[in-house]
Amino acid sequence: MFDVVALLALAAVATGVVWKGSTWLETSANSLAAGYGVPPVVQGALIAAAGSSMPELVSVLVSTLRYGEFELGVGAIVGSAVFNLLVVPAVAVLAADDSGMSTGKDLVYKEALFYMLAVASLLLTFSLAVIYNPIEGPGLQGDITRPLALFPLVLYGLYVFTQYLDAADHAVAGDVDVNLGRAWLWFGLGLVVIIVGVEGLVQAALGLGDAFGTPAFLWGMTVVAAGSSIPDAFVSVTAARAGRPSVSLANVLGSNVFDLLVAVPVGVLVAGTLAITFAHIVPMMGFLILATIVFFTIVRTDMLLSEREAWTLLGLYGLFVVWLVLESVGLSSVVPT
Repeated sequence: MFDVVALLALAAVATGVVWKGSTWLETSANSLAAGYGVPPVVQGALIAAAGSSMPELVSVLVSTLRYGEFELGVGAIVGSAVFNLLVVPAVAVLAADDSGMSTGKDLVYKEALFYMLAVASLLLTFSLAVIYNPIEGPGLQGDITRPLALFPLVLYGLYVFTQYLDAADHAVAGDVDVNLGRAWLWFGLGLVVIIVGVEGLVQAALGLGDAFGTPAFLWGMTVVAAGSSIPDAFVSVTAARAGRPSVSLANVLGSNVFDLLVAVPVGVLVAGTLAITFAHIVPMMGFLILATIVFFTIVRTDMLLSEREAWTLLGLYGLFVVWLVLESVGLSSVVPT
């Protein structure tokens, strides 16, 4: 019992460290966007999103290279994507005002649809690994090779290209008063602090997995995912309070696109061939698809995310946590141990 309390305390402290790094990162990202004259949607979907998604990328690298737990990193990515879709927009709406948060056609029909494509492409990559690189073991298993990892990375390159075209079509003069060198320095310091925090989160997830005798990736979907998503929540809430809903929601979708198309493939490219168990991946991706459908339906309805809809998203995330708790204590067996 003491070990569990100590591990939860470690996760709490690590989350605080990630939070501190995220404050520096969010401020510097805004300064960089202003200095380079980046449109609001591109700022949220690319600059802030890539920066605030560094904890997820680090979680994949740390769990894979240091602990040999690639699926923990994947679980953190999927859990973070669910957290970003269901919790971050809801908290941003509740923290802003009583009128809700407008979405807009650009965000719904470009950012959201491209994010759906990212989910499908990653699931296809896992499927191709099982079909063409099967390995012996319980359940369907397969190796993700470096050539397979290039597929989602190429798709992310297309995403960056579309953002570049948007920036070129809506050119905005940069703010000459912004000290770009200082902004990049704080951006880098923020990332370093976040990396330290993520290391603690991964250790806590591994320890909880051992303590309860459950796969570590289940804890990665909650402990690591929620802790590493603090930067996304901070960026989105701050943007919503400042009256910039396009940045707030674009950051959520842009972060998820980065996590799915960059963070997971980079882990494969760095470590080489990595094995996945399809029976573990499919339930996780299945809930992510459900969360995606609910999120898209809500943001498309009246092009507004209301307080009532925000509570709906939080309720669905509560069901997600309950399901993972039931899996952890053995009362549910959707995900094989």
